[in-house]
Amino acid sequence: MTSTSRAPSSGTPAETTSTPSTGLLARLPKPSLRVQKGIALANVVAQIGIMTTGVTVRVTASGLGCETWPRCNEDSFVPVPGAEPGLHQAIEFGNRLLTFVLAAVAVALILALHRAGRRKQLLILAWLMPLGIVAQAVIGGITVLAGLVWWTVALHLLPSMILSWVAAILFVRIGEDDAAPARRVIPRPLTWLTVLSVVLLAGVLVSGTMVTGAGPHAGDARIGAADRLQLPIQWLVHFHAELMIGYVCLLIGLVAGLVALKTPGPAIRRCTILIVMIAAQAVIGITQYQLGVPEVLVIAHVTLAGAITAVTGALWAAGVLRDRATA
Repeated sequence: MTSTSRAPSSGTPAETTSTPSTGLLARLPKPSLRVQKGIALANVVAQIGIMTTGVTVRVTASGLGCETWPRCNEDSFVPVPGAEPGLHQAIEFGNRLLTFVLAAVAVALILALHRAGRRKQLLILAWLMPLGIVAQAVIGGITVLAGLVWWTVALHLLPSMILSWVAAILFVRIGEDDAAPARRVIPRPLTWLTVLSVVLLAGVLVSGTMVTGAGPHAGDARIGAADRLQLPIQWLVHFHAELMIGYVCLLIGLVAGLVALKTPGPAIRRCTILIVMIAAQAVIGITQYQLGVPEVLVIAHVTLAGAITAVTGALWAAGVLRDRATA
């Protein structure tokens, strides 16, 4: 059965579940729980994927392959021969096209959840996705029009990290029974460790954009030194690494506390996965620094950062759970 085939129990407030689908929406097939989770997973993957294509634009110096926005150049919305090197146009334009894929997935997710009559919490999270995508597209346009000034590039990446975090929470929540009461499974003292870990992760991501802003990959060969972050990159790298060390130490402490208190649910597993991913990220970061920041390792580093942010969102969602929905 679908996750919405039964009404909320008498113990669940009526306002926590959306009203049944009507009109044109009611003509759509009612999606099963598996379909809803599949679309939500595609949403997570797409959010991480656009970070991969975005950093590819940067390290291949294709950031101004499409020299304006929303057009690719003054005369056309699509690449044209001779305006810029063909490869740079193709890479930048391909990244722009992926925005439409993200939007399509987000719309499909909204329609599926509304048609299934899921609870309002899920609908709010789902609606945040297209709103964030539109905001991200506008920020991307500003980045191009500003000539890839380093702080605009940083602002262009960070919303994608937030969206991947929200997308992971939504994916976890979709698998829960709408009629079941929410219950806290991580004790409040340990919850503060979770909150602090999110704060440190935000610091890691922001400092990472600063490292990139002072590094060798400006996004286009015409970007001058005046448009780069004027701070010693060695200092920024160490600051970024120390924040990451603090983040992983908090996660180790969180795992120890969860194990000691025999905390039920997936929190321990997700926290352990995060620690392993961060260890892999540290290896990539140290290697790319020692090798002079090769392009392929930068792409891997940013992609894994997006995945780490998503798993952190899943860990956050593990603090308060409902019973699992039956498919």
